[in-house]
Amino acid sequence: MDKPKILIFDIETAPVLAHVWSLWKQNVGINQISVDTYILCWAAKWLGDDDILSDALPNHKAHYRRYPDCDKKVCETLWELLDEADIIVAHNGDRFDIPRANARFIQHGMNPPSPAKQVDTFKIAKSVFNFTSNKLDWIGEHLGVGRKVHHDGFDLWRRCLDGDPQSWDDMVTYCRGDVLLLERVYEKLRPWSKSHPNVNVYSGKMDGCPACGGDNYRADGHRYTQAGKFQRYKCLDCGKWFSGAENKMDKDDRAAVKRRGHDA
Repeated sequence: MDKPKILIFDIETAPVLAHVWSLWKQNVGINQISVDTYILCWAAKWLGDDDILSDALPNHKAHYRRYPDCDKKVCETLWELLDEADIIVAHNGDRFDIPRANARFIQHGMNPPSPAKQVDTFKIAKSVFNFTSNKLDWIGEHLGVGRKVHHDGFDLWRRCLDGDPQSWDDMVTYCRGDVLLLERVYEKLRPWSKSHPNVNVYSGKMDGCPACGGDNYRADGHRYTQAGKFQRYKCLDCGKWFSGAENKMDKDDRAAVKRRGHDA
């Protein structure tokens, strides 16, 4: 078997346009919405590949001229990538990117893409660390791997909605920059994750590092449980600690431990 196909991706969406009476604490009703949110563009890359893939509404010129706020064509190209992936990596993807994409897929009558494992770098950051902020930009800067591409804030989104070509280029550049930064952050956080999918399952090589699949690791101590003693390893490529499956405790010692457990 090959290595798993790990997709790093990000989406940018249009704001919900609604009619309101004030700027503060608006309880917007459904009948006040004039245009619902939709996907403006996406960017993605396969882990380890140099190429960054992307798509945006204006790329589909005829469709965009006729339906400027319809994201069906962009959703179709995104669906194809997600359908190909074994593992999908996104920052806050479990709460935003993936469910938002799924909502757009089903609204366009599309079936679910093939099942894939999800890795959310936001969740890793929140569960393992106590960063001052769990935003991608903050984590990237403080891990020394870069920052997000600067933009003009909401004005960029407004100009895209107005159809400005340069603003669309800037939006895609921003989204592509997020994917590059996300890949670097993911590789930093990956060995710390307690729930990352075991990539050995996909390669069929069960003696590699479960996080990165590398075979450059060393034995370093043991992990002890109530059931036994297991060899501990450290990956010299990504830094992940993991344990072997073979119980190093002999049969007599295991029986003694079991008896003591029953006695207790």
